[in-house]
Amino acid sequence: MNIILIGFMGTGKTSSGKKVAEQLGMTFIDMDHVIEERENRKISDIFETDGEPYFRQLEFNLAKELSSKDNLVIATGGGVVLNKENIVNFESSGTVICLTADPQIILERVAKETHRPLLEGDEKMAKILNILESRKKLYGAIANQIDNTDLDVDDVAAKIIKIAQHH
Repeated sequence: MNIILIGFMGTGKTSSGKKVAEQLGMTFIDMDHVIEERENRKISDIFETDGEPYFRQLEFNLAKELSSKDNLVIATGGGVVLNKENIVNFESSGTVICLTADPQIILERVAKETHRPLLEGDEKMAKILNILESRKKLYGAIANQIDNTDLDVDDVAAKIIKIAQHH
């Protein structure tokens, strides 16, 4: 069984996912990192050179591949919810959990990062709110939700493990 972490950028999928994998003796996979390694370039370069549809296809192929494996904690890219088939594939292989956080907290977490192609340039808060709004129903459709606005990584990891063990 896999544990799949879904959510907007800056909601702690990677940090809490690594902790969960460590505590449960599972393998941690960061989908964006795998795509960058296989393409031998940054996601921002993929977006710039080949466009978002090309990236979403790479993401879909990887989601399908990972769904056929076992004993993984998977941190997905924030836009993985844009293709419903990704969620269907993930749900067939384990427990899908959506991590959320207050937009202000997200902004604080991602403000200094440079590897977020959808937040390039100014007006980061407006961009965060727009993307969150456009994906609200998609994130909301995930049955398991953890709001980690006021939680540290250990608390989030504990909640993820609790949900996973009840599935």
